[in-house]
Amino acid sequence: MGLIERQEELAALESLLANAVLSRGRIALVSGAVATGKSSLLRSVAEQAIELGALAVSATASLMERDLPLGVLRQLVQDAPLVETDRERAMALLEEGTQAASVVGSDADQLIDAQVVHSLCTVLLDLSERCPLVIVVDDVHHADRASLLCLAYLARRARNARIVAVFAHSDRMRCADAYFETDLLRQPHCRRLQLSPLSPEGVEELMAERLDEEAAGRFAKEWYALSGGNPLLAGALVDDYREFLRAVGEPPVEPVAGDQFGQAVLSCLQRGHPQTMQVARGLAVLGETDGLDRLLDIPLIDISRELLSLSAAGLVAGRDFRHQAICRAVLAGTDPQERMDLHRKAAKVTHDAGMTPCVVADHLLQASKLEDPWVLPTLEEAAMNALRGGQVESAVAYLRLAWRECTDEQHRLKITTMLVRAEWRINPAAPAGHLAELAEAVNRGSLHGGDIIVLARALLWHGRFDDARDVLEQLSDERESVDHETLAEMVVAQLWLRVTYPPLLAGAPRPTGRRALAGMVSVAVNRRVEATLALAEVLTRGPREESLNAVERILEDSHLDEMSMDTVENALLALTYAGRFDCAVPACDMFSAEAMSRQAPSRQARLAAIRAEIAIRQGDMPAAAHHARIALDTIPMSSWGVAIGGPLSSLIIALTAMGKYDAVREYLDRPVPETMFQTRYGLHYLYARGRYSLANEYFALALRDFQRCGELMVTWNLDTPGLIPWRADAGEACLRMGHLEEARELIETQLGLCGADSRRGKGIALRLQAAVSEPARRPALLRQATEYLQMAGDRYELARALFDLVEAYDALGEYRRARTIAGRAQAAARECRAEPMISALSRADDPSVVPAPLPSELIGVLSDAERRVAALAAAGYANREIAARLYITLSTVEQHLTRTYRKLNISRRVDLPLVVEFDDQVEH
Repeated sequence: MGLIERQEELAALESLLANAVLSRGRIALVSGAVATGKSSLLRSVAEQAIELGALAVSATASLMERDLPLGVLRQLVQDAPLVETDRERAMALLEEGTQAASVVGSDADQLIDAQVVHSLCTVLLDLSERCPLVIVVDDVHHADRASLLCLAYLARRARNARIVAVFAHSDRMRCADAYFETDLLRQPHCRRLQLSPLSPEGVEELMAERLDEEAAGRFAKEWYALSGGNPLLAGALVDDYREFLRAVGEPPVEPVAGDQFGQAVLSCLQRGHPQTMQVARGLAVLGETDGLDRLLDIPLIDISRELLSLSAAGLVAGRDFRHQAICRAVLAGTDPQERMDLHRKAAKVTHDAGMTPCVVADHLLQASKLEDPWVLPTLEEAAMNALRGGQVESAVAYLRLAWRECTDEQHRLKITTMLVRAEWRINPAAPAGHLAELAEAVNRGSLHGGDIIVLARALLWHGRFDDARDVLEQLSDERESVDHETLAEMVVAQLWLRVTYPPLLAGAPRPTGRRALAGMVSVAVNRRVEATLALAEVLTRGPREESLNAVERILEDSHLDEMSMDTVENALLALTYAGRFDCAVPACDMFSAEAMSRQAPSRQARLAAIRAEIAIRQGDMPAAAHHARIALDTIPMSSWGVAIGGPLSSLIIALTAMGKYDAVREYLDRPVPETMFQTRYGLHYLYARGRYSLANEYFALALRDFQRCGELMVTWNLDTPGLIPWRADAGEACLRMGHLEEARELIETQLGLCGADSRRGKGIALRLQAAVSEPARRPALLRQATEYLQMAGDRYELARALFDLVEAYDALGEYRRARTIAGRAQAAARECRAEPMISALSRADDPSVVPAPLPSELIGVLSDAERRVAALAAAGYANREIAARLYITLSTVEQHLTRTYRKLNISRRVDLPLVVEFDDQVEH
């Protein structure tokens, strides 16, 4: 082998070979763990024998040929360079001995005639007279008894012949003839050589011989850890490395344990004791050593011995396999039925040992049928635990098995409802196959309470409104007999339908005493009621400080467990529609990360859709497009059902604002469910489609969509500016069509509906009010609009207002002010990537004059008073107007501006940086 680790053994064998040449025979018994390099060492012995001028004949015993009489000796005779007459005589003796051994049977003391043994051995002894002979037998522990008898006879006579016999065997294996090893070792010319695994340095040297020093040095530690110093395993890792290199064309970044490694693992086990293989399979199935004795019905002392053998072979370290690739190889080499039976036994062992339900359920998933009464409860409990831990796919697998195994109809329906909830987290389309079964159960009166609500929500998502209405009516009939928690769920369902599926509200259950009821049930249900109530209030009557504060507290204390997604979603939407982005954004991002860690694609997608809606209202169009695409890519569009209007509308609005009209047309060409237009999601879609039509000057189409959206909002009593400012956009469409009075009426109505906290809605309405006002009034209205939009945090609508302000100043001939505002407008438009607006602004007379933003630390040198004055000056206000708004003298304004110019190292008002913007200190 050329390894430092084998030099001592090779030196000893070289001495034996030299002795053989000098007519002094020797016997070597090489022992070690399974595949610790015996075979490669024996090959080296044979090669060196030839170099010394000796003959080498070899044989390899096999467990499969153990019952074949004289099988090993036949290999030696066939490998020997005999003359024809000697070969014929030897083959005849082999046939005679085989027949004799077959007749007397394996239990007989005298297997074959002693004369046949003598004659067969004489053939080899005579051969050694002509040339020194080296006999090599690998895995001699698997040799048949007749061959062992002949080999023992030959070994006793080798002392006076030029023969070296090298027999390799496993430490753990007994020969078919128990006296073979004893008989050899009592011979004075016999020597035992004990092989041990390679050290880390030995593995590195082996790899360097077969690959190169650079690769060997890079992966030496990992290769040793994988192989445990077993040369067979280490060599297989080299083969896998080369295979990867051939396939990919470049070295792997980490060691590859592939097919060759797996085959080597099985080879080690197959050459060992059958019980060693049995323990390896048990460990691979059970995953730990505790309980192996009960799983395999093997005494603990034998288990310990086999684990030591596996450790010596480099397969096990401590109480587990060295690498999962070893475990996978062992399982792959196990007969499927045997593997299933082992998992069935493992399920019983782990259940009786009090292991966690998930551990037991994992075995049940791979087991042959088990009918014990604890199976179903264990699977259900495991599913609940998995859902709490974010292992959704495992939970679905447990529930599917429970569903198949359950024979009680009522119990099976309960499992089906749990399965619908779990599958929903991965893909809302997945539970569709169970909906018909559950709907039929409702008709039979077999499904009750909260399970009906789960079914109704699934039916609504997929647009099956008639079926949903039927099951909700069934729940209404039961409202007098349901428990408090179900009554609370009915409250949530009614509120949710009110703001999401308003046409179905008539068939919804109508419990009374909502607030009193909320205090009677669990905290989780109470939170669900509060969050849904807050959303309903925002969309029907406008935001209420008390409700929004409660929603913020709910989000702070919530996690995405198996029942809380609706609570989180409704709470986030309530904050979004109320304009509380400072709380909604971090909460949404936190829950998105949690959904990702919990492997819940459906929840990731729904949260991404909310995040896209928030970004639209912040005017961050690139972020809106990004999150909307995540929502649509995480689960297929076909799985979104009627809720597709949410992320799709955000994407359409964002792409429209950025001028990507071709991409928008592709999305508008995709079919959407007709039933979507009976939902809140349909309102968003109509509004988004209208925004696209308006941007492309299809004014009549835009107006029709805005008006249809408004009609539905009025009919459903959801007509709040926080949801959709449809009147403002309808007014803009009318204005672009020349219908000035109609536009003015819509805009005035929109402005009147905006409450004190509706800064975004007021800003949008004021921008359009300026458009229907006298030119002289427009700058004041637009400046007011920019203030509101700045405070609301909507960068896109702010850019639109600034753009209109530039045009208003241009129309009045105030070009200096127009140029000042143009810089702010361009910067705001660039933040949103609003290309149509950027292009229009770049066509201004002097586009090069764009105030460059300054570092925030430089802006910090301004005092609060200087900052307030500079903010208004940057917005285009005259000094006298600034003095009036801030209640200071004209001289004070001039002094503040002078100091500001000096601190910022600028010389004129047009250079005031964009970082000096409106803040909450600039009041009307």
